[in-house]
Amino acid sequence: MKKTKGFINEFKEFIRRGNVMDMAVGIIMGFAFTAIVNSLVNDIIMPLIGLIFGGIDFTSLKIVITEAQGDIPEAAVYYGNFIQAIVDFLLIAFSVFVIIKLINNFHKKKEEEAEAPKEPAEDTLLLREIRDLLKK
Repeated sequence: MKKTKGFINEFKEFIRRGNVMDMAVGIIMGFAFTAIVNSLVNDIIMPLIGLIFGGIDFTSLKIVITEAQGDIPEAAVYYGNFIQAIVDFLLIAFSVFVIIKLINNFHKKKEEEAEAPKEPAEDTLLLREIRDLLKK
């Protein structure tokens, strides 16, 4: 029983760590972000691209290998779905790139502000002036 209690306590400690919770939040946000990008692609971008190419719905593009016969469905290569997946991937990758770029720029500005020499406080300047006058 001692091993079980130790194992369970160790597991609880593992779950309570901040990085595990951060990872869980990241995964949940990733799913939500994916839903947004999929909607952007499927509902806005692909219909516009379809209009440019003459009203084509890319997801319906296919090469039929054998026609449907009775209860047997057709056998086809749905290359339109592949095109859709490529567009989804490129938009998600671009969105993640832009977000990371913005975050990096934000951190870079903060670091530059921290490294920049700050003006001394007004009372410090006054004390320096008094010191300099007393030296004379």
